[in-house]
Amino acid sequence: MKATSIGHAGILIETADVSIVCDPWFLPAFHGSWCVFPRNDQLSDDLMARIESPDFLYISHIHGDHLDELWLPDHISRTATVLLPGFPTHELENRLKALGFTSFLRTVDGVEQSLVGSTRIAIHCETSITDGPGGDSALVVSDATGRVVNQNDCRTHDLDALASHGPIDLHWVQYSGAIWYPMVYDEPAGVMRELIDAKVESQFARAMRYVEVLNARAVVPSAGPPAFLDPDLFGLNMITGEELSIFPDQRSFMERLDASGHTGILAIPGTCIEVSPDRIDVTHPCSSDDLRSIFEDKEAYLRTYQADWLPFIEDLKSTWAQPSDTLLQDLQSWWEPLLAIAPNLRNGVGDTCVVDMGDLKIAIDFPNGTVSEWDGSDHGFRFTIDRRLVETVAAERAVDWSNSLFLSCRFSAWRRGPFNEYVYNFFKSLSEERMVRTEAEALRKTNPDRGGIADEEIQIGDWIVQRTCPHRAADLAVFGVIEGDELVCTLHGWRFDCNTGQCVSAKERTLRIRPAD
Repeated sequence: MKATSIGHAGILIETADVSIVCDPWFLPAFHGSWCVFPRNDQLSDDLMARIESPDFLYISHIHGDHLDELWLPDHISRTATVLLPGFPTHELENRLKALGFTSFLRTVDGVEQSLVGSTRIAIHCETSITDGPGGDSALVVSDATGRVVNQNDCRTHDLDALASHGPIDLHWVQYSGAIWYPMVYDEPAGVMRELIDAKVESQFARAMRYVEVLNARAVVPSAGPPAFLDPDLFGLNMITGEELSIFPDQRSFMERLDASGHTGILAIPGTCIEVSPDRIDVTHPCSSDDLRSIFEDKEAYLRTYQADWLPFIEDLKSTWAQPSDTLLQDLQSWWEPLLAIAPNLRNGVGDTCVVDMGDLKIAIDFPNGTVSEWDGSDHGFRFTIDRRLVETVAAERAVDWSNSLFLSCRFSAWRRGPFNEYVYNFFKSLSEERMVRTEAEALRKTNPDRGGIADEEIQIGDWIVQRTCPHRAADLAVFGVIEGDELVCTLHGWRFDCNTGQCVSAKERTLRIRPAD
């Protein structure tokens, strides 16, 4: 088995039977903010041909550094079959269909299945309000010669399940930042330094926990960091280590792996890792000196990269929508109905959030469920954002502003108190489908007895079931669906046999269920 890096979380996995392209990302993402590091625009013609004509395509989740909707339509053959994670919604499938893909193999969470010959795959899903209903996922590929776990940035809650398929040869895992916190917040330099250091350490500690549990023969640091080539964001690149940035590069985590007795492999785009039962061979696409210079002379490398891509980024920024006369009214008609169906989320926020766009400042009054022009009154949260970006994502009717706006890092933020998950959950849930799920989860967290619904029974399809899931008490009136002979709780993907009530995800859980009369 061969696994070739194609940049960031992108991998071309080739067995004797099939080829699988995972998360191919090539064009700047998040409004031109994120670029692949090291750069992957100079891959060999042979490798690009193999990338563009795979047997299977795997997209782990819908974030722009994994689902490259600008690049995919012109490059990946439509003969490829898409390996679909068993997510609770069809959001990823629908977006790929819109890009022209027609062949899909929908998998069941965590269940291994054969592809061709000795090649087997399993996709493990992680769904939470943090990820949105689209979720995140990790891929396990096995054949007669080895096993690769492509965890990318999936924060799976069940590492034992991920390791259950057998000994792992290569573990590709995220270790670097993939968030805007804390850089966008208004904090003194000393406080910011402490927050940055704590965030980097937590990232490393989480990744090391995954490494220790999976205990692969070799670990490949991947899925970050991005390169920031726009001059407005260039300071987010970590070059000397003194920058106020949560984006350390592969070398830092390689040192942590080495200190813990684990074998790390430094992979850049084009690095081929070939696995066999008795050895792992690594071939880089460049000389050892050129490989070292990427990291040892990083600023020069980034400046050359920047010069090549800055015209593209500037052209992209020129497409941002211009101010309209109806933005306030558009947001009111969009957001106020969503606020109306989410009283528990609103209570969870418990304050006003101001979106400051310079000439227009909008107040989201969560306690009262209204959206209006801000009158200067007291508030607990504030986002300061270029109005053109807000106009752009509003015109797109983007349902997840975490993905479509905040990950760009093109904003600043302030809050009066501690982190409040419900503020961001609102901005990740800007559709009725998403908000219904988010409100149900807010109700579960903020009101433990949920009005006594734990004792209720409801009908789903042809079955009468208890209303709350035995796993984490999710409201099955919202999260429960029938798939064949199984009931699936789509909050975390747990499945129950309708005929016995037994959980097929964990033996100790049982669902009360019976046929409807």
